[in-house]
Amino acid sequence: MTEQMDIRGRWPGLFDRLMGFLPARLRRGTAVVPVVRLSGVIGAVTPLRPGMSLAGIARTLERAFATRNAKAIALVINSPGGSPVQSRQIYLRIRQLAAEKKLPVLVFVEDVAASGGYMIACAGDEIFCDPSSILGSIGVVGGTFGFQELIKRIGVERRLYTAGAHKAMLDPFLPENPDDVARVKALQREIHAIFIALVKQSRGARLKGADDVLFTGEYWAGETSVSLGLADAIADLRSTLRARYGDKVLTPVIAPATGLLSGLLGRKSAGAGTLTSLDGLAGLPDEVISALETRAIWAKFGF
Repeated sequence: MTEQMDIRGRWPGLFDRLMGFLPARLRRGTAVVPVVRLSGVIGAVTPLRPGMSLAGIARTLERAFATRNAKAIALVINSPGGSPVQSRQIYLRIRQLAAEKKLPVLVFVEDVAASGGYMIACAGDEIFCDPSSILGSIGVVGGTFGFQELIKRIGVERRLYTAGAHKAMLDPFLPENPDDVARVKALQREIHAIFIALVKQSRGARLKGADDVLFTGEYWAGETSVSLGLADAIADLRSTLRARYGDKVLTPVIAPATGLLSGLLGRKSAGAGTLTSLDGLAGLPDEVISALETRAIWAKFGF
């Protein structure tokens, strides 16, 4: 500060002219709100098609929160959910960075913030959405198939060897065991309780609906989500940031690293899952299954 005052005192106007050569986002007094897009299914869809994970987006989040002159962080979320572990880890990292940098986090929901996608949205101090956005699905789901009749019909004998009474729990080639189903449901209830506690802690008194409405796994469009307290307002990113930080607010998009080196290191943008041509040929069956699984998750919400 002393050097700046000395320069200004000796050469009036020179300091301001020199500052004019700096990028706008580096100039003193400029309002900057970095934007991070979090899109796609959360967690590993298949080994060849990674979805959104903390490992994949941690550096992007850190860069956003380290942006000079940042007044807030804007997260644009478009995710139907996925891994509860990855969802919660991303949520926690956002809250940790927000506390360290003392920056508010504003979340803007695009098409969907459901299940794990809504868990991440709860990392925002405020949540905004479009009237047609889908929010909610605060629940836990799991599924499998039963092939025991099929393999019997085609003459295949199932041979399975385990150490541990429940090691083959829910094997799709064995008849369903009611005790195994009960264990899975108990596990789901435990994870569901963690999800509910996170939402209550994050949204607090803003939640308007009863537990038997909010936490059944149901989901709603934007206006109803606001009325239930799952979101704060119907609003878009540009209008909201200009209203709060002025018409000249800068909103740089902080994107994951791209290029040859990042590709060689196996880094992909969140939810991207783009493969090279050789990978595509080698893992075509996995790619087909992955595409179908991803499509099914999005289709649940009409997308």
